[in-house]
Amino acid sequence: MPDIHIHRDHHLGFKEARKVAFSWAEKAEEKFDMECTYEEGEKEDLLTFTRTGVKGTLLVDAHQFEMKAQLGFLLGAFKDRIEAEIGEQLDALLNAPHPGAKKHAADKKKHTAEAGADKPSTKAAAKPAAKAKKA
Repeated sequence: MPDIHIHRDHHLGFKEARKVAFSWAEKAEEKFDMECTYEEGEKEDLLTFTRTGVKGTLLVDAHQFEMKAQLGFLLGAFKDRIEAEIGEQLDALLNAPHPGAKKHAADKKKHTAEAGADKPSTKAAAKPAAKAKKA
């Protein structure tokens, strides 16, 4: 069975990385008819995905994403193309603007100058509709 292994480091922090993983799961369910199960942990999350001809996992933590997948016989012929597309999707999600991600020092200075010493209020974002389980 052909295997896919994709590793991406990130600087998003665990909360934002979790949002990226949820977003990837929703797209995989919608575009590829995958069945995704998301298990939240204290220090890492595990996304399990499956459909006919594919099964795999995406491990998410505060510093990295690690995807491992096994392709069945028929999809194995398209391994390179599938691996490249998944990598591109993950890169696009990682490089997209993340409102809750850490702000640059210049942004913080600008906000502090405008608002005095008050800290900005943040509103928790709602989680996407992917199936989630607490570990």
